[in-house]
Amino acid sequence: MPGMNNPNPVLAPDDAQLVGTLAACNQRGGRMLSLIDLLETGTVDLPLAAYLAALAQRGTSMLVGALPGGAGKTTVMCAVLNFLPRATAIAVLDSPRALASAASDLDCGRRCYLAHEIGPGRYYAYVWGAAAQTLFALAKTGHLIASNLHADTLEQTYDQLCGDNGVSRTHVLAVALKMFISIDGRQRRVARVYESNGRDEHLLWQHTAAGFVRVAPSRLVMQSEEARLQAVLTDLCARGVRTLAAVRAALGANARK
Repeated sequence: MPGMNNPNPVLAPDDAQLVGTLAACNQRGGRMLSLIDLLETGTVDLPLAAYLAALAQRGTSMLVGALPGGAGKTTVMCAVLNFLPRATAIAVLDSPRALASAASDLDCGRRCYLAHEIGPGRYYAYVWGAAAQTLFALAKTGHLIASNLHADTLEQTYDQLCGDNGVSRTHVLAVALKMFISIDGRQRRVARVYESNGRDEHLLWQHTAAGFVRVAPSRLVMQSEEARLQAVLTDLCARGVRTLAAVRAALGANARK
């Protein structure tokens, strides 16, 4: 049917590169889930999803935290990154050479640099110590960064980044979006969302027994932007648009209207 999810949508080269990079983050098999999938599984609700999409479309750095492995950190990160501004180049920092190149080539235009995790060990695209310092310095120069870490709270995040890795607190504050995931049985949810304006940060959303609750208004995203993204997400759900590629293609089609 017209408008239903196309498994092979036609993407602009920049969009294809972004979707391909995000899909390559999948370490567990199957397809990488989209923000539409996360809406359907209850990981987020519509207002929270719209806020995250609107903030991503503005071009923002982000961190996703959860102590246990398999909590869905990478899934949430990539679902939100799929809403980055059009023509955003994204690069995985999968080697010391790639990190050194990113740190030295500051006139390459705004890019999003992705590290799979803040963690020690010689795993794919992990950063730790001096490498973590270099990554977060990129956020302060105006580039976007995205990564995951094993932390359940904002305090644990700063202890790990600033204490264990020596990252400047100013550079951590340059990361506008920090999300923490909780697991209750098989249910995964974005439990808390913090927003930073570069000087301080505050709790914006949290999940409670009453559901997803907005604690404070955004200082970075206008209500009209969130309302527009709620309408977009509702339309995508209704039309059966699911995959990262299909969502990205639909966003591009909307932008051209």
